[in-house]
Amino acid sequence: QVQLVESGGGLVQAGGFLRLSCAASGSIFSINTMGWYRQAPGKQRELVAAITSGGSTNYAGSVKGRFTISRDNAKNTVYLQMSSLKPEDTAVYYCAAKRHVLAVQYDYWGQGTQVTVSS
Repeated sequence: QVQLVESGGGLVQAGGFLRLSCAASGSIFSINTMGWYRQAPGKQRELVAAITSGGSTNYAGSVKGRFTISRDNAKNTVYLQMSSLKPEDTAVYYCAAKRHVLAVQYDYWGQGTQVTVSS
């Protein structure tokens, strides 16, 4: 089992920035890819960014150039640096992890952290 705990959410004005953190514990050796999802009210959960154990990254088109995902393997932590935030970035952000890079579904999820961007 893997436990994921997010932190760093909050209220920020449009154009501002936030950094989310996700600390992993448990059987972390089994994890290949970690990602950040978000879910806005009335919308489906969407993948925002992901990073593999080798450092390869991918981003949703809506955040490319504004968000950066990174991971510190020594600290078992993944970060999502968000800048130039827009009101449409408002959502609950979830950290997720999966054991196999080609798997479609993520195996483990955090509890989520709220990000609210005011206009």
